Parts: sequence; C-alpha cells; structure tokens
Amino acid sequence: MSDFSDLAFFIELARQPSLVAAAQGLGITPPNVSRRLAALERRLGVRLLNRTTRRLSLTPEGHRYLEQGEQIQCDLASLERSLLASRDEVAGLLRVNATFGFGRRHLAPLVSEFARRHPQLELVLQLTDRPLDLAEHALDLGIRFGLPPDSRLVARRLLGNRRLLCAAPAYLAEHGEPLSPQALAEHRCIVIRENNVVFNHWYLTDGAGQTMVKVAGHLSSNHGEVAVDWAVAGHGIVLRSEWDVAGALARGDLRRILNPWMGLAADVYAVYPQRHHLPARVRAFVDFLAERLGDFWGSGGRQG
Repeated sequence: MSDFSDLAFFIELARQPSLVAAAQGLGITPPNVSRRLAALERRLGVRLLNRTTRRLSLTPEGHRYLEQGEQIQCDLASLERSLLASRDEVAGLLRVNATFGFGRRHLAPLVSEFARRHPQLELVLQLTDRPLDLAEHALDLGIRFGLPPDSRLVARRLLGNRRLLCAAPAYLAEHGEPLSPQALAEHRCIVIRENNVVFNHWYLTDGAGQTMVKVAGHLSSNHGEVAVDWAVAGHGIVLRSEWDVAGALARGDLRRILNPWMGLAADVYAVYPQRHHLPARVRAFVDFLAERLGDFWGSGGRQG
C-alpha cells in the first residue's frame, strides 16, 4: 500500500548528495535513513538509489519514482490549498431541503436572491411533503418547524412562528364566533392531514396553560395552502402557521379568533450536521436567511 510519508521521505532523500547529508536534513541518524530506504525498496520490489557513504545516485526506477512522486506531491498540495480556500469562498454545491408550502412561497425567492449574489454557487432546493434525513439524502441544510429531535444537528432559529386560529368573516357571520377552545368542537374545522400526527386533535395554548380539542369538519387536506384557500372561501375554521395566513389576515380575507389562544409554537429553524469546519457556503446561506427572515413580519410576511 502506498504511503505518502515514504514518498516525502524519498523525495527529500533524493535531493541530498549523500546519506549523511540526508540524515542531517531529515533530523535522523544515517543508519535510520539506510533502514527506512531499504524497507521502502523491499515494499516496492525495486532498487531506487545506488549509495555509498559519500554519494547517492538514482536508478532508472528511482528517477521515475522521484519525477512522478514530485508531481503527486504538487497535486496534493494544490488540492489542500483549494480545500482551505473553499472554507472562506461561497462556491460549490449547496443542497437544501424544505417543505412545499414555506419552501415554494418564501424560501425559493430567497434562494434566487442568494444565487445572484454568489454566481459560483450551485444551489439545489429540494421540496418535500415531510423533512428528509440530511445524512441519508446527502443534504447540507434543512429548514424545519420546531427544534429537531436529532441532537447531532445544529439548529439556528430563523423566524418566530405562531400557529393561529382563523376564519373568514362570512363564516363567522353565518355560524358565530367560538368563545372558548372547547366550542371549536361545535364548529366546522378544516383539518390538515400531514406527517404522522393525529390530524383532528388541536393542541392550543394561551401562554398560561394548554388544552387539547378534538375537532371535525367536512373538509380536510394534506396541503396547508389548500386548507387556507378553503378557509378564505368560508368553509370553516383553520389552524395555520402565521407565515401562511399573514397575507389573508392583512387583507381581511381571514380574521383571527379566540385570541390569545393559538397552536403550539412552530418556529422556523435552519438545521445542519455538526462539523468542525462548516463550509462557507452553508454558513453564508444561514446568515443570509437569518438576516432576511429577521424582518419577515416587518415586511408584512412577504419576502422577495
């Protein structure tokens, strides 16, 4: 098996006029130089140097080993320099995973802006209905709602995100407004079937305590945007993330109800594997998201 330390030893040895000079340059004794050279030649099965106590000369095999070995050493040094430079250069391949709704509406415009800033970067945005395992799918970064259960991931909070109870003014005019969380059981609620959670159990908090309400309705979907559209159309009450309903609330298409009651917090996090040296492209993208999403509510819940 090849050994880069043997290669470096031989290149240094071949540059010296004698074993004594080589020993001085390597900081070891001449007998140790002889033993190591002999071991290298035994491993390779060829003689590399003709030597006496006063003079060294390369054999044809030694010339070949030196010439190609120096090229390999130069290539390795060049590779290591490029890797060191990549720590501080926003370039290369960056693979990001996010869910469909938030990814399409809010993350994709930010990816577009970031790509324009860094033309040397190749960025892949993979949108899925549920979060992917970063290691299994060779992903650099994931956008998640809530802290990840995997302690091997680093999580950086990007955006505070409340989950609000909302309904269209037309629905409230016809059916009235619930006055307590328990009253939701008497209303038409639009439920979202996603992941493996019990879809018709809504867990609510008013900041002081929590309660669970079992809800029902005529409409359900596995897509949050569809559920919001149905709520705007007056089909019932929906429990959705603030980022998803902020526009409808601002326009008056939906009204928040049962304030201060809301769903359990689902803040937005960037998660990525723990590494001793985080690539510059990952670090820069997370910093960019934190900056741009930090003003999310100041921009009316819209990015881009």
